[in-house]
Amino acid sequence: MSMEMQHVSYVYETGTSYEQTALHDINLKIEDGQLIGIIGHTGSGKSTLIQLMNGLIRASSGQVLFHGKNIYDPDFKMKELRGKVGLVFQYPEYQLFETTVLRDAAFGPKNQGLSEEEAVKKAQDALMTVGLTEQYWQMSPFELSGGQKRRAAIAGVLAMEPEVLILDEPTAGLDPRGRDELFAQIQKMHREKHMTVMLVSHSMEDVADYAQRIIVLDQGRILYDGTPREVFAHYKELEQAGLAAPQVTYLMHELQARGLPVNTDIITVEEAKKEILKLC
Repeated sequence: MSMEMQHVSYVYETGTSYEQTALHDINLKIEDGQLIGIIGHTGSGKSTLIQLMNGLIRASSGQVLFHGKNIYDPDFKMKELRGKVGLVFQYPEYQLFETTVLRDAAFGPKNQGLSEEEAVKKAQDALMTVGLTEQYWQMSPFELSGGQKRRAAIAGVLAMEPEVLILDEPTAGLDPRGRDELFAQIQKMHREKHMTVMLVSHSMEDVADYAQRIIVLDQGRILYDGTPREVFAHYKELEQAGLAAPQVTYLMHELQARGLPVNTDIITVEEAKKEILKLC
């Protein structure tokens, strides 16, 4: 098991007039090799949750376990956790700072103690994995397009060979082509490297298409945790939490309401296409 949270809560500005509880008594198990979507309305606790997993912030109460070890134990090496649980922020420019794309991707491995040669090799492999070929390696990261910056930031984390990759809104600001290309790379990495991947997203279509499991947060609590089909079956309850099901789910319910014999637990465009073609 990659990670577990036991009765985790987090409070901002404790003891002040601005005190606010971001997470309430979270119990969560993350199995190795899963591709998980994390969804929730703004302020639901998504960003707090993933920062706790990476050790960037410390829980106000409860335990966070990585491979069965409490990350708050005095002898636990937090630096190793951050090498094994890689976090890519929503805005990649926050993570890009070196003079070239290659040097940026090699920074993490060098910080892990690898030699220059070993770090560069891992950086090159990671950049190729995310689709940034040699023509980009000597460019400044800030010369890249939005989608390329996102890939460069992911490569910088991948070069450290994490066991868990957390992506915060990975397709924010990308056009449809860039979105599809990035998700194709994410799926490829998940499949070939067998790593645990967690996607924080506002897009119901994205998590329906790609996630094996969806965790829904609402006001700092886990509202639902299950397969995409199980979660989106509660589309009316999701609406009350400021969310929704994929658009095709609403389409299938509308078609059924008009008398057509269609399955209403459809959650992807491809499923909807096949279901509608059955009527022809």
